[in-house]
Amino acid sequence: MIVLAFMFLVPIYGSIVTSFKSIEEILTEGFWSLPNHFSFESYVEAWQLKNFGRYLLNSFIITIPSVIISILVASLAAYPLSRIKFKGQNIIFFLFVAGLFLPPQINLLPLYKFINMIGLYDTYWALIIVHVAFGQPICVFILRNFFINIPFEIQEAAKMDGCSNFRIYSRIIMPLAKPVIAVLLIFQFTWVWNDFLWGMILTQGENARPVTVALFNLQGMYVVEWNIQTAGANITAIPTIVVFLLFQRYFIKGITLGAVKG
Repeated sequence: MIVLAFMFLVPIYGSIVTSFKSIEEILTEGFWSLPNHFSFESYVEAWQLKNFGRYLLNSFIITIPSVIISILVASLAAYPLSRIKFKGQNIIFFLFVAGLFLPPQINLLPLYKFINMIGLYDTYWALIIVHVAFGQPICVFILRNFFINIPFEIQEAAKMDGCSNFRIYSRIIMPLAKPVIAVLLIFQFTWVWNDFLWGMILTQGENARPVTVALFNLQGMYVVEWNIQTAGANITAIPTIVVFLLFQRYFIKGITLGAVKG
């Protein structure tokens, strides 16, 4: 664990110290030394350059609905797959799980043509739809495995009191699933926020492109301005850190309860 932590922290350390240096200092002293003079100029330039703030707003507009809709739709699928017996139940669940093993790259051309055909190219909805679709396998898998471990006696008692399946789902199952929902919220927010592939393929210009694509616009024409690029990358990482800090209590509880066990 110490070795793995070191492997993850070294690049982060390099990104942070580089963002506080001037380009001249980076070229003469390298990436790893501490800056002689700490300066926030790189962060100011990164924010002002190429409408970086607009791209950051785009990422929020894309990520928040994608996460909410992914978890909501997956929960509506996971509930009958775990709490209601019907013919073909295992086959449907298998199809969801199979989606975990399909690399998204194989869908590049069909999805590009489909998004163009329905007139959603270079819009927020193009990315939201794609992220919701690709989020279903993992969300359904985790939610179904959590739901199925909730005692069925609770469900039977609720039915005896006249509760419908939807009321059991909304009033009993979902409140009990807060820890696992927090786990999925963190995972989905991180995956959607950090996505580069679909943002590059399905958008152009600044109308709907996410901030991960905008990071490429921070490079200079004749020289790579490492301080500005690392500053932009550090700004981009802040929302995911904030989300984890806000939901870490539920996240740890979800892990403890075995919410992400196969």
